Amino acid sequence: MRRAPVVATLLAFASVASPTQAQIRRPPARPNDATPSIPKPGLALAPPDNRPWSVRMAESTMRRNPTVYASWDYTAGLVLLGLERLGSTSRDPRYTRYVKDNIDRFVERDGSIRTYRMDEFNLDQINEGRALLSLARGSRDTRYLRAADQLREQLRRQPRTSEGGFWHKQIYPQQMWLDGLYMAEPFYAQYAQMRGDTAAFTDVARQFLLTARHTRDPKTGLMYHAWDASHTQFWADTATGLSQNFWGRAMGWYAMALVDALDYMPVGHPDRQEMIRVFQEMAASVARVQDPATGLWWQVMDQPNRTGNYLESSASSMFAYALGKGARMGYLTPDYRAIANRGFDGLVRQMITVDGDGLVTLNGICKVAGLGGKDRRDGSYQYYVNEPTAANDYKGVGAFLVAAVELGR
Repeated sequence: MRRAPVVATLLAFASVASPTQAQIRRPPARPNDATPSIPKPGLALAPPDNRPWSVRMAESTMRRNPTVYASWDYTAGLVLLGLERLGSTSRDPRYTRYVKDNIDRFVERDGSIRTYRMDEFNLDQINEGRALLSLARGSRDTRYLRAADQLREQLRRQPRTSEGGFWHKQIYPQQMWLDGLYMAEPFYAQYAQMRGDTAAFTDVARQFLLTARHTRDPKTGLMYHAWDASHTQFWADTATGLSQNFWGRAMGWYAMALVDALDYMPVGHPDRQEMIRVFQEMAASVARVQDPATGLWWQVMDQPNRTGNYLESSASSMFAYALGKGARMGYLTPDYRAIANRGFDGLVRQMITVDGDGLVTLNGICKVAGLGGKDRRDGSYQYYVNEPTAANDYKGVGAFLVAAVELGR
């Protein structure tokens, strides 16, 4: 397949400057009369606990869920990634054992994956494969790599747009969602590194740069949730194919995907600097819309004062992680670490409760949001702000875990 012209992506991007506090500051949002009710932090109910938040959230998650999930699932993959990283940094074998025990419930002797179906061509099903690669790296058990090979084979066969972009799912033809970059690309890049699949790195870069070129708004730098290459979906603008709004978690998925995939992209790859430039532009736009009062980010990112909008935990956790890691890796200037820490502090102050048994709960997580389908999800402002919120949804818990580990919190 002919390589997409990714160099043009850079030309659309202005030079990047790290935002100062003056640049990102704006009048405080109105009182939270439009924000769903979130329980006040309950730290006083629990005995004093000075352990890191990563440990406290991990312990709470494992106590609640001895089995992380009943089927092969992207949200379980995010939680297991957080626990695997905590195990690596803390050298506590309980976390890596939890990851292995849960993956072993799915991987059969021949390397097949229970409940996984390649013929669905669903990018969501790739994400948990990152745990397979971590286990394969530290084990002589060949089942894990054989299982990962199946996921790589799905990507070989995945339907694509005319420019080579992965469809998000077979049931969502011609559609590229920001979510899908997280679901597939970090696994794809890590697998390419482990297997010496050098040609795959160009395909990884293509996915990021195509998505940025099509979804980035030149006025704000923010990225729309999705793009329909056919311009025919009812939620898509007929001229551009874009969805209507900047949904926080969609950009959070993209931010985490890019900063993680860069771990594996060869330093000399011709598209690596373009990927970093995309990340820098995205980070600047995210910093500009950080809520100045709480440090958190809004469900619909650019409309903080509009009735119904609310501060959302999963996106805030994702941005805290991605900006913090970006600063540590040198892709961003050091002040982004402070922006990330402000976001994490806001999560602890605004969204965390702790019960009398010490169980940590993360509140204010958008349970689900998508486009199209039988529910006729139209991507309107009212759609995003009226989807239900939940406590301890894995999309928030997993992102909180990786942020806590990354920031040493």
